[in-house]
Amino acid sequence: MKYAIVESGGKQYRAVEGSTIEVDRLSVEAGQQVPLESVLLLVDGEKISVGAPFLQGAKISATVVDHTKGPKLTVFKYSPKKRIRVKNGHRQQYTLLKINSIEME
Repeated sequence: MKYAIVESGGKQYRAVEGSTIEVDRLSVEAGQQVPLESVLLLVDGEKISVGAPFLQGAKISATVVDHTKGPKLTVFKYSPKKRIRVKNGHRQQYTLLKINSIEME
């Protein structure tokens, strides 16, 4: 099985050919190709390549499928003796990427 560990937005994701990953929102329209060049690790069967910190010549081609939002989170700060009650909500925005190919030059 061929897969790679790729970094996007300061986070690391496991990219497998043909699967989709959910990364932080990218400013790219749906349907466009996105090259992921910060590859940390590449596994191709028994062959393992580790970068220091990134692999030179490794390319991952991905297509933007959609832009989605994560679940709504409620942040509630409460201090009973000071009468402080602050309620905030947050929804993280994500981009769905379909991994087309993983290549090593």
